[in-house]
Amino acid sequence: MVEQTGAAFIHPYNDPRIIAGQGTSALEMVEDAPPLDLILAPVGGGGLISGTAVTAAGMAPSARVVGCEPERADDAFRSFRDGRLQPVENPDTIADGLRTSLGELPFACMQRHLHDMVTVSEEEIREAMRYVWERMKIIIEPSSAVPVAALLGGHVEAEGATVGIIISGGNVDLDHLPW
Repeated sequence: MVEQTGAAFIHPYNDPRIIAGQGTSALEMVEDAPPLDLILAPVGGGGLISGTAVTAAGMAPSARVVGCEPERADDAFRSFRDGRLQPVENPDTIADGLRTSLGELPFACMQRHLHDMVTVSEEEIREAMRYVWERMKIIIEPSSAVPVAALLGGHVEAEGATVGIIISGGNVDLDHLPW
């Protein structure tokens, strides 16, 4: 399309405009919720978590921002831990929206503004999806269940904290629910 029409290519996560746009999720949450101590978001290519971290740094600097990733697609976790980009290796996870490799620009934002990264198991992802469905009557996709799983699984210290979780989508085939 770029060649045929002259349209501009905008990368789905490794672009400052995408990061800024994704940051509006955190902006709305910070503006609408009580003061947050902790913000959790899923991590795939990094646009959402980097936008969240940058926004929180400016709008809610006392809030800790933690990225959440499946154990089976843990390139962002490894990259954050090691301080250098790590490729995704055979990301066999139910959280298909998080199978992509972390981008360079989001990684730079994460290094500067993110407080921590955690990973969760496939079973924890399934349990979190079901938990949200049963209690909130909301169907969420596996990728957006990852930060819920991190909280429910005790992967982040949240006792007594006011927590915000970015739930990013509901693309689920009801004929193939994972339980």
